[in-house]
Amino acid sequence: MKSIILFELTNFRWLGFFLAMLGVYLLSDGDYFGNPMVQAIGWGSACLSALFWVIMGVRDKDIPRTLMELVYAILALRAIINWIG
Repeated sequence: MKSIILFELTNFRWLGFFLAMLGVYLLSDGDYFGNPMVQAIGWGSACLSALFWVIMGVRDKDIPRTLMELVYAILALRAIINWIG
């Protein structure tokens, strides 16, 4: 049972990593920088990635990392609202 839980946690970590990489790619690509929808998708990807890392931080009982990722997720939501609205 424990190995299944660790396998699922590992999958969440990789999913969070790939979402973060997607967000960085979309947010740093010069061709897409002026497109508000692509920027919103990039920030949405970054926000989801941060939320995955918040879950991992809570499960690992790592409070500083959890708080850091929570602040990043809140600021990413703010960025989505700014780019769309």
